[in-house]
Amino acid sequence: MTTTEKILEVIGAKIRPALQSHGGDIDFVGFDDAVGQVTVRLTGACGGCPFAQETLRRQVEAVLKQEIPEIVTVTRE
Repeated sequence: MTTTEKILEVIGAKIRPALQSHGGDIDFVGFDDAVGQVTVRLTGACGGCPFAQETLRRQVEAVLKQEIPEIVTVTRE
């Protein structure tokens, strides 16, 4: 399984359900394996939420880094 496939699996199983329960969602934009950076887009309620950066760091980045050691950072588009 590629890193991108792992990312999509973790987003679908662990991150998206949590965000959707609050009226938001997440789109995977890309993965730069040279630097270990995942880029996502927060949508719905999460897209305009004043706590979006905190959600990105505490939920999205923490879960992805825990599940996939190749990930160094997560940014949003």
